[in-house]
Amino acid sequence: MERGGEFQALAQVMDRLRGKDGCPWDKKQTYDSLKTFLIEEVYEILEAIDEGSPEGLKEELGDLLMHIFFLAQISKERRDFDINDVARSAVTKMVNRHPHVFGGTRASTPEEVEVNWSELKRREKGKSKTMSLLNGIPLHLPALLRAYRLTQRASRVGFDWKHPEELFEKIQEELRELREVIRDGDRQGIEAEFGDLLFTLANVGRFIQVNPEEALRKSISKFVTRFHYVERVLSERKKSLKEASLREMDQIWEEAKKLESVNR
Repeated sequence: MERGGEFQALAQVMDRLRGKDGCPWDKKQTYDSLKTFLIEEVYEILEAIDEGSPEGLKEELGDLLMHIFFLAQISKERRDFDINDVARSAVTKMVNRHPHVFGGTRASTPEEVEVNWSELKRREKGKSKTMSLLNGIPLHLPALLRAYRLTQRASRVGFDWKHPEELFEKIQEELRELREVIRDGDRQGIEAEFGDLLFTLANVGRFIQVNPEEALRKSISKFVTRFHYVERVLSERKKSLKEASLREMDQIWEEAKKLESVNR
C-alpha cells in the first residue's frame, strides 16, 4: 500500500460503517455519544505509555485515530468538513506556530518557544491583548491538571513563588486552615479548604516540574498493584479480606513495596 494509503483505507472503512448497509451501532453514534469513548481512548494511551509497551501503544493510538476519523466522518455527513480538511488545518497550524523552524523567527529555548506559541495563538483567534492570560485552558480538563496549567500560565508573567520554602509554608498554612474547619464541623468550609490545599499542591507540582495529574495517576496505579498483591496473597492463605487483620494486610503491603523496589 502506498504511503498515505492506510489513511485512505481507514476513511473508506468509516464511510462504509456509516453507510446505508453499514453497522447499526456505528450509524447511531453522534458527537456527544462518542465523547466518553474518546476520553477513555486517551487514558488507555497513557496506560500503554506507562507500561512501556510499543505494541500496546500502537494499538491504542490506532483506536484514537479511528475515533478521529469517526468524528470527521460525522462532520462530512453534516457537510461541515472532512478528514482532509482536518489534516490540512493541522499542517497549516503547525507551520504557522513554528516560525523558528519554517520562518525567520529565532527561539533557542523551550521557554521562548512557549511565549511565541501563546502570542501566535492569540493572534490566530483574533483576541485582544486585554483578554485574560488564563483564557484557552479547557474547562473540562481533570481538575488537578487544570490547576497545574493555570498556575503554569500565571507564572509566565512573574506571578509565582520565589523560593521552594515559601511553598512548604503555604502547604502548612492550608493544612492549619483545614484542621480548623474540620474542628468546627463546617462542611462548606471543609470542602473549600480541602480544595485550596489540593490547588496549592498542584502549584507545588508545577514549581518542581512534576505534573500532579501524572503523579497522582501513577500513585493510584501503584495502589491498585499493591492491593491486588494483598488480595492474591490472602487468597493463597485461604483468607478473605474481611478475615484478615489490618496488621496482616499491612505486612503483605510492605512485601509488595519491597518487590517493587527489587524489580525496578
